[in-house]
Amino acid sequence: MSRLPLPEILPEISANPLVSVDTSDGSGKGDSGIETTEVAIAPVSKDEPIVTRKELWSYYLYYNGDNGVGPNGYSMTLFQSLATAAGYDPVKGPGSDCSAPDASGQCVLPWGSGTKAVSSVVLVSNGVSFAVMTLIFTTIGSAADYGSFGRWLLLTITVICWGAQFASMSLTSPDRWGVAMALYMIGFITYGATLVFYAAVFPRLARNTPHARDLREKYERGEISAEEYEVEESLEKNRISNISTMHSNIGYIVTLALNLSLLLPRANDPKVNNYVLVLTNGYWVLLGIWWFIFQQPRPGPTLPKGEHYLTVGWKQIWIAMKQYKKLPFTFTYLIAFFLLADGLNTTGTLVSICQNDKFSFSFLQNTYLGLAQAITSTISTLGFWYIQKYWKISTKKMFIVTNVVTILIPLWGMIGIWTDKFGFHNVWEFWAYNVMFGLFQAPYYAFSQTMMAELTPPGFDNMFFGLFGLSNRASSMIGPNVIQAIIDHTGDNWKGFPFLFALCTAASIVIWFGASLFSPLMPPLLLTQALIGMWWRAAVDVTTGRRDAVAWAEKHRSYAQTGVFVSEEDAVPEKPKKA
Repeated sequence: MSRLPLPEILPEISANPLVSVDTSDGSGKGDSGIETTEVAIAPVSKDEPIVTRKELWSYYLYYNGDNGVGPNGYSMTLFQSLATAAGYDPVKGPGSDCSAPDASGQCVLPWGSGTKAVSSVVLVSNGVSFAVMTLIFTTIGSAADYGSFGRWLLLTITVICWGAQFASMSLTSPDRWGVAMALYMIGFITYGATLVFYAAVFPRLARNTPHARDLREKYERGEISAEEYEVEESLEKNRISNISTMHSNIGYIVTLALNLSLLLPRANDPKVNNYVLVLTNGYWVLLGIWWFIFQQPRPGPTLPKGEHYLTVGWKQIWIAMKQYKKLPFTFTYLIAFFLLADGLNTTGTLVSICQNDKFSFSFLQNTYLGLAQAITSTISTLGFWYIQKYWKISTKKMFIVTNVVTILIPLWGMIGIWTDKFGFHNVWEFWAYNVMFGLFQAPYYAFSQTMMAELTPPGFDNMFFGLFGLSNRASSMIGPNVIQAIIDHTGDNWKGFPFLFALCTAASIVIWFGASLFSPLMPPLLLTQALIGMWWRAAVDVTTGRRDAVAWAEKHRSYAQTGVFVSEEDAVPEKPKKA
């Protein structure tokens, strides 16, 4: 993953009259303590290479291949299928078949000194995977801000993911369920990491597209106002985010359609699922390799003396975490998104477990359902983008619409606790789920990414996208472990939905209405007081948060020159000019 030439970016701000920030209290100072006026304009160095058509298309094509069909879909189905075949019905005892017509519906595997439900084993593997992602993001995530380390980091984790997927050819018998679990975890961990480090590139691309540069020149010539420039720049970020998400969905459709060429004629071949995984991965290799060829070099500062790539990340995360008072809206979003992503990711895993059980781990049936989701995802991504562009609706408002469905999914699953007529017990419900997920949750990923880009200080992309990675992927080490404990205790997959409903609802309320929940060591009693304020103060004010982020980056511009973060007390910022 490449970096912008930071030594040339942030120093421009001190002499740049375009940098200004407004606050709602009318004090004339932003949360970062810098005297400001109205609009925050992120600096861009004219020495940075302008994004070429080949570079932008190779960026889109990487995501087209990195669509998750293999590591996030088929690999889990294959793992769960082998684990179920190796397990037994606890009601009938060891040696029984979990798939027998008279089976109880429960299935366990030997686990330590006892047994564990197959569903719990799958959730444990997810929880451990997310914990490893946390270690990756905290240890080497922020190190991508230095030199060309990020470029090679994305290449390395991509190749590891490719290797794990190709190795799935060896998973041909139930006694290899342990190997299937390991390969699934390796593929899932590296897949999740590719999404985070790929996403960290897009804010820098958006600032350097020909259209973005043209807008900047028009602003500098006085042809458009600061407010108009700010809106158009935000729309450019949304354009790239939505187009890349659309490409991921197109890749999802193409991959699934290609897989039918194997699944239909070779339906009776016991190795057809393995062949499908190889074909799926080959598609990603074919499309993904071009990004590493056409990506233009935008290196960051050199690693400071005395620092190491394996330790600097922890220091950077600690530095970023200490900025919550200066960037309240950025951190409000990160904490709320931590809960929301945990709820949504775990809900998706739990629904997939129920779906696999319902369709007997059929790759073919999952392919049909995946096509329904992929087609609706592509339509919705384009539709949401058109609506936003035509009416110039803010990113936050578009994101809120997707949040509603995020809450409704676990709520629907809850119904299944009390009745078999609804609540993910019927074939039609899984078709409806995949269609609704496609229509509303595909735009969710695009808008959540854009929200983070809006609230990230320019030049500190990997530092804050590392935190975003923790909030997004790594947060989900909590949900799977809680849900697997519930399932182990009750023997009922559906008993996990109430917890997920509460998690998604709480997070959405904070993003929509909640007040700032940040105070050092806030006692639990103050949480109630903070939530009461949700009715009168917006929790995530993207406009103010974006302006605070630009002002904060200006105050710490010496980081770009030296790679060493200077504390607020030691920094002596030059007073910016007013627009």
